[in-house]
Amino acid sequence: MATPKVSLSVNDMPVPVEDFVQDFIRNVVIGMLTVLKGAEKMQSIELAIKGDIVVINVNNASVRANPFVNRFIKNTVLGMVSSLKGVSQIDRLEISITE
Repeated sequence: MATPKVSLSVNDMPVPVEDFVQDFIRNVVIGMLTVLKGAEKMQSIELAIKGDIVVINVNNASVRANPFVNRFIKNTVLGMVSSLKGVSQIDRLEISITE
């Protein structure tokens, strides 16, 4: 991926993210997904968390993960995002990473 853009929304509201936060989120998400089968050669990533459900799409294709990996991704992402200014209760979260 060459200088991808990160978009973040929490509870259907866009959350503005500055360059450092974009880089941090991008690197953590790509690092976690790199080990998943079907997540090779990432051009675009859509990651959604709704309650206990984690949905991962890479290059517009669904990527499945076992329950442990889903919990790991969910807890890591919620931990990062809950630290951001203006974010409190997280019911739904969506991250989009595109070139």
